[in-house]
Amino acid sequence: MRVLFLCTHNSARSQMAEGLLRELGKGKFEAFSAGTEATHVRPLAIEAMQELGIDISGQRSKVLTEYLNQPFDYVITVCDQANESCPVFPGAANRLHWSFPDPSRATGMHAEQLAVYRQVREAIRARIEAQFGLATSPETNSGK
Repeated sequence: MRVLFLCTHNSARSQMAEGLLRELGKGKFEAFSAGTEATHVRPLAIEAMQELGIDISGQRSKVLTEYLNQPFDYVITVCDQANESCPVFPGAANRLHWSFPDPSRATGMHAEQLAVYRQVREAIRARIEAQFGLATSPETNSGK
Protein backbone atom coordinates (compact mmCIF):
# COMPACT_ATOMS: atom_id res chain seq x y z
CA MET A 1 0.00 0.00 0.00
CA ARG A 2 1.38 3.40 -1.02
CA VAL A 3 0.82 6.37 1.32
CA LEU A 4 1.89 9.98 0.81
CA PHE A 5 1.90 12.43 3.73
CA LEU A 6 1.69 16.11 2.81
CA CYS A 7 2.52 19.20 4.85
CA THR A 8 3.52 22.74 4.00
CA HIS A 9 7.32 22.56 4.40
CA ASN A 10 7.85 18.77 4.63
CA SER A 11 10.10 19.41 7.61
CA ALA A 12 8.51 17.77 10.68
CA ARG A 13 4.96 16.35 10.76
CA SER A 14 4.98 14.69 7.35
CA GLN A 15 8.56 13.50 7.85
CA MET A 16 7.68 11.90 11.19
CA ALA A 17 4.56 10.31 9.66
CA GLU A 18 6.63 8.83 6.83
CA GLY A 19 9.13 7.33 9.27
CA LEU A 20 6.44 6.03 11.61
CA LEU A 21 4.42 4.30 8.89
CA ARG A 22 7.54 2.77 7.37
CA GLU A 23 8.54 1.36 10.79
CA LEU A 24 5.10 0.34 12.08
CA GLY A 25 4.02 -1.08 8.71
CA LYS A 26 6.96 -3.49 8.64
CA GLY A 27 7.24 -3.63 4.85
CA LYS A 28 3.50 -3.61 4.11
CA PHE A 29 3.52 0.08 3.21
CA GLU A 30 5.50 2.35 0.95
CA ALA A 31 5.57 5.64 2.83
CA PHE A 32 6.45 8.99 1.28
CA SER A 33 6.23 12.62 2.31
CA ALA A 34 6.30 15.95 0.54
CA GLY A 35 5.37 19.59 1.00
CA THR A 36 3.90 22.45 -0.92
CA GLU A 37 7.45 23.82 -0.64
CA ALA A 38 10.66 22.07 0.33
CA THR A 39 12.88 23.21 3.20
CA HIS A 40 14.81 20.78 5.42
CA VAL A 41 14.08 18.05 7.93
CA ARG A 42 14.06 19.69 11.35
CA PRO A 43 16.69 18.46 13.81
CA LEU A 44 14.13 18.19 16.62
CA ALA A 45 11.94 15.93 14.45
CA ILE A 46 14.98 13.72 13.84
CA GLU A 47 15.74 13.68 17.57
CA ALA A 48 12.14 12.85 18.57
CA MET A 49 12.06 9.96 16.11
CA GLN A 50 15.49 8.71 17.16
CA GLU A 51 14.07 8.24 20.67
CA LEU A 52 11.90 5.50 19.16
CA GLY A 53 14.80 3.98 17.27
CA ILE A 54 13.53 5.38 13.96
CA ASP A 55 16.17 7.17 11.90
CA ILE A 56 14.76 9.83 9.59
CA SER A 57 18.05 11.71 9.27
CA GLY A 58 18.49 10.37 5.72
CA GLN A 59 15.11 11.66 4.58
CA ARG A 60 15.00 14.86 2.59
CA SER A 61 12.42 17.58 2.18
CA LYS A 62 10.58 17.20 -1.15
CA VAL A 63 8.01 19.16 -3.14
CA LEU A 64 4.71 17.41 -3.87
CA THR A 65 5.16 17.86 -7.63
CA GLU A 66 7.63 14.94 -7.46
CA TYR A 67 4.64 12.69 -6.81
CA LEU A 68 1.84 14.19 -8.92
CA ASN A 69 1.89 11.47 -11.58
CA GLN A 70 2.17 8.55 -9.16
CA PRO A 71 -0.70 6.44 -7.80
CA PHE A 72 -1.31 6.33 -4.04
CA ASP A 73 -3.74 4.36 -1.94
CA TYR A 74 -3.83 7.26 0.52
CA VAL A 75 -2.79 10.89 0.37
CA ILE A 76 -2.95 12.37 3.86
CA THR A 77 -2.44 16.03 4.68
CA VAL A 78 -1.12 16.55 8.20
CA CYS A 79 -1.45 20.33 8.40
CA ASP A 80 -4.33 22.66 7.65
CA GLN A 81 -2.42 24.83 5.18
CA ALA A 82 -1.50 21.84 2.99
CA ASN A 83 -5.11 20.67 3.15
CA GLU A 84 -6.25 24.04 1.79
CA SER A 85 -3.49 24.13 -0.85
CA CYS A 86 -4.13 20.58 -2.09
CA PRO A 87 -7.88 19.96 -1.99
CA VAL A 88 -7.51 17.41 -4.80
CA PHE A 89 -4.55 15.17 -5.48
CA PRO A 90 -4.51 13.28 -8.79
CA GLY A 91 -3.79 9.61 -8.40
CA ALA A 92 -5.09 9.34 -4.82
CA ALA A 93 -7.55 6.53 -4.19
CA ASN A 94 -8.30 7.98 -0.73
CA ARG A 95 -7.72 11.54 0.45
CA LEU A 96 -7.62 12.21 4.21
CA HIS A 97 -6.86 15.22 6.39
CA TRP A 98 -5.34 14.91 9.85
CA SER A 99 -4.79 18.24 11.57
CA PHE A 100 -1.76 18.34 13.88
CA PRO A 101 -0.21 21.42 15.49
CA ASP A 102 3.05 22.67 14.03
CA PRO A 103 5.84 21.64 16.43
CA SER A 104 8.26 24.06 14.74
CA ARG A 105 6.31 26.89 16.40
CA ALA A 106 7.29 25.61 19.86
CA THR A 107 9.17 28.08 22.02
CA GLY A 108 11.36 27.80 25.07
CA MET A 109 14.44 25.81 25.83
CA HIS A 110 15.48 22.72 23.88
CA ALA A 111 13.70 20.35 26.29
CA GLU A 112 10.44 22.30 26.06
CA GLN A 113 10.54 22.34 22.28
CA LEU A 114 11.39 18.63 22.12
CA ALA A 115 8.41 17.89 24.37
CA VAL A 116 6.13 19.47 21.75
CA TYR A 117 7.69 17.35 18.99
CA ARG A 118 7.11 14.26 21.13
CA GLN A 119 3.44 15.15 21.63
CA VAL A 120 2.90 15.64 17.90
CA ARG A 121 4.84 12.44 17.13
CA GLU A 122 2.63 10.45 19.50
CA ALA A 123 -0.56 11.96 18.04
CA ILE A 124 0.60 11.04 14.53
CA ARG A 125 1.47 7.52 15.66
CA ALA A 126 -1.98 7.06 17.23
CA ARG A 127 -3.69 8.15 13.98
CA ILE A 128 -1.51 5.86 11.86
CA GLU A 129 -2.19 2.90 14.15
CA ALA A 130 -5.93 3.55 14.14
CA GLN A 131 -6.21 4.19 10.39
CA PHE A 132 -4.15 1.21 9.28
CA GLY A 133 -4.79 -1.24 12.14
CA LEU A 134 -1.17 -1.33 13.26
CA ALA A 135 -0.01 -2.17 16.76
CA THR A 136 2.95 -0.50 18.35
CA SER A 137 5.94 -2.77 18.70
CA PRO A 138 7.80 -2.73 22.04
CA GLU A 139 10.89 -1.10 20.55
CA THR A 140 8.80 1.85 19.33
CA ASN A 141 6.83 2.22 22.55
CA SER A 142 8.14 5.33 24.21
CA GLY A 143 7.05 6.58 27.58
CA LYS A 144 8.88 9.87 27.12
